[in-house]
Amino acid sequence: MSAVAAPVLRDATAADWPLIWPFLQRICAEGETFSYPVDLTQEVGRGYWMLPPPGRTVVAADAGGRVLGTAKMNPNQMGNAGHVASASFMVDPAHAGRGVGRALCTEALRWAAAEGYRGMQFNAVVASNTHAVALYRSLGFEVVGTVPDGFRHPRLGYVGLHIMYKSL
Repeated sequence: MSAVAAPVLRDATAADWPLIWPFLQRICAEGETFSYPVDLTQEVGRGYWMLPPPGRTVVAADAGGRVLGTAKMNPNQMGNAGHVASASFMVDPAHAGRGVGRALCTEALRWAAAEGYRGMQFNAVVASNTHAVALYRSLGFEVVGTVPDGFRHPRLGYVGLHIMYKSL
């Protein structure tokens, strides 16, 4: 396999949503890795994903501008718990395994540190999503707890839902 150029990361614009929606909708409909509704509508999905400040949504694109994946970053909680960030990532399945998810997660960590967050917490990492769990561990996240049977996987039945954390 030849080397793949690093994706270009940039803030998402309204014009990116029609490029994000097809793979976001597919990933949600498959129901294996996200706790979003499997019948998510485009309007509701846009509200979930395209965040206003203090959140941020980015895309990873190839040199030709094709959107390969996306991430959203935001405070995990409000008020006195607002110093911990969170993020979610979706990579177009056609571009999986090429470093897009790593680039997006690395950018989320960079953003969170630059914004003054003290840590990043993922609230719902499906335990059977072994690629994501391995990626997050490789970037320094730890599983700090698991909700037993917290996710109803369409093929595997009930599986654990990890809470993962990394100090910044």
